[in-house]
Amino acid sequence: MAHEVRGVVAKGKGEPVSVETVLVPDPGPGEALVKVQACGVCHTDLHYREGGINDEFPFLLGHEAAGVVESVGDGVTEVEPGDFVILNWRAVCGQCRACRRGRPWYCFDTHNAKQKMTLADGTELSPALGIGAFVEKTLVAAGQCTKVDPEASPAAAGLLGCGVMAGLGAAINTGGVTRGDSVAVIGCGGVGSAAVAGARLAGAAKIIAVDIDDRKLNWATGLGATHTINSSGTDPVAAIRELTGGFGADVVIDAVGRPETYEQAFFARDLAGTVVLVGVPTPEMKLELPFLEVFGRGGALKSSWYGDCLPSRDFPMLIDLYRQGRLDLDAFVSETIALNDVEAAFTKMHHGDVLRSVVVFE
Repeated sequence: MAHEVRGVVAKGKGEPVSVETVLVPDPGPGEALVKVQACGVCHTDLHYREGGINDEFPFLLGHEAAGVVESVGDGVTEVEPGDFVILNWRAVCGQCRACRRGRPWYCFDTHNAKQKMTLADGTELSPALGIGAFVEKTLVAAGQCTKVDPEASPAAAGLLGCGVMAGLGAAINTGGVTRGDSVAVIGCGGVGSAAVAGARLAGAAKIIAVDIDDRKLNWATGLGATHTINSSGTDPVAAIRELTGGFGADVVIDAVGRPETYEQAFFARDLAGTVVLVGVPTPEMKLELPFLEVFGRGGALKSSWYGDCLPSRDFPMLIDLYRQGRLDLDAFVSETIALNDVEAAFTKMHHGDVLRSVVVFE
């Protein structure tokens, strides 16, 4: 039996989104039906609407979500009805070469629900990142559900499903930030500010936030930055070096994903330091660096996929830290909105007015 619910759909490239009737099937083998309680408005959803991911319209948008499992299909053992879960878009397979080598956070064969959600006329929907959570109920692979403490706020918890986890993980998992390190984060929107929070959580001694917007620098300060640099009028490489005794930072995180910010990150790190790219470039971008500098500076140049997280390991741990008051996930929730406010939230996000707008379902 199909469940008739409301969801936010992008029907064509660049067109405003609309709230449509969505038909969601009962879960089949290995699937779970989740009643969504909250879902963050992420830049990736805007990329889908703009055709920047692929052209498989219409899209059912939304993916940073938390909710309650309503029912499960045959063979599901990970979760059961009534569990409070965060949805993730990298449900590990357990069988690929990365999983077999004990590195499931790199899983090369993640999976999604097999059945399709549709519009009322039967048109199949492409769920954003295999989730599609701007909807009252969604169908996912059971492995995309991670059970966490049900006392957590759904609006805050759901943000671990993408952007906040990407930033936290870029610092902790990919960058390996540890006690006493100096860290610089270039770009302090949602992901960059989360990287700042991750560096603080890991015990970094000096956390330098870099952006061209003083509002974002203020957000980063609230989440743990010890120093800020407005790079609209200051050379960030020179400023980071000045703040680190002339050496550069141990870890520099590029949360923008442009050639010019990556070059800044590359030259702002100390010898044997680490650069982490977590901002997402576009296909036409090219990077040129002096090859001798790549060799001579040593260290590591890394890309961070979803914060190199393992949801089953990281989500419960981070929710526990949130419940203990050691990780302020609530600070990322700039506003809570209704389902029909998503288009307006895209505009606010584009203008840098919010860290996250979060759709909250009654």
